[in-house]
Amino acid sequence: MIVHGDQRVLVQGITGKQGTFWTERMQAYGTRIVAGVNPKKAGTLHCGVPVHASADEAMREVGFDVSVLFIPPLGVKAAALDAIEAGCKRLVVLTEHIPVQDVMEVLAAARASGAEVVGPNTAGLVTPGECFVGFMPAFETDIFRPGGVGVVSRSGSLGTLICLNLVQAGLGESAFIGIGGDPILGTTTRDAVQVLDADDRTDAVVIVGEIGGTMEEDAAEYAQGMRKPVVAFVAGGASPSGKKMGHAGAIVMGDKGTYASKRKAFEAAGVEVLDTPSDVGRALGEALGRG
Repeated sequence: MIVHGDQRVLVQGITGKQGTFWTERMQAYGTRIVAGVNPKKAGTLHCGVPVHASADEAMREVGFDVSVLFIPPLGVKAAALDAIEAGCKRLVVLTEHIPVQDVMEVLAAARASGAEVVGPNTAGLVTPGECFVGFMPAFETDIFRPGGVGVVSRSGSLGTLICLNLVQAGLGESAFIGIGGDPILGTTTRDAVQVLDADDRTDAVVIVGEIGGTMEEDAAEYAQGMRKPVVAFVAGGASPSGKKMGHAGAIVMGDKGTYASKRKAFEAAGVEVLDTPSDVGRALGEALGRG
């Protein structure tokens, strides 16, 4: 779930406008892009790498460790299954508005093959100073710089804001994991927190959550047993009940998935809940003995 510079990355949908734009930026940052996929342009070069007809062909010809999908919603299932069947063990699915039944089929196939899926509707993964996969602004040094704080976020924009505040406070990030904002995800908040807990370069963790679902409550349960400091920010505190706010997964039904339930779970686990993202530097400074 944490990407590294030596991992080989395939870009499915590399020749599209967004695929091209972000492939060039990933390459400039140090991400090891080895190939792309577009059946209509197979046999050509794009962004300096070979374009293949399928992920299966790319795996046989060059090999890859991670696939990132710049694919329209109705094409994601076929592209993801192609990568999984080729033997890919990590998929980063950026696309939103994928039919729910397609997501369920992809996740079932991934589980059966031991593959890891980040997303759908994720902004991607960043390892500052090393590489990134997706469309986070890793190259902006006032937002991302190497450090010891791992950030898990359902939202790319809120995650970016937290990272900006971390750097402004004199801290940096060990890794950013954008899990995505859809109701059904391949990687949960708890999954990501567990990965950061086991990561030697991570000294503290920030969870960026929002109303809807129970992922934050599940993560709080795990965080209670962690030795590394954990702080959280939960968006949607002023949202009316029964309303979907932004992400497809951000919907509250009755007393399930409310801001109050998430805050209560975190506080019961000893996790400080920030009132605003700008509090993150102060909170982590105190937790790490730098305040």
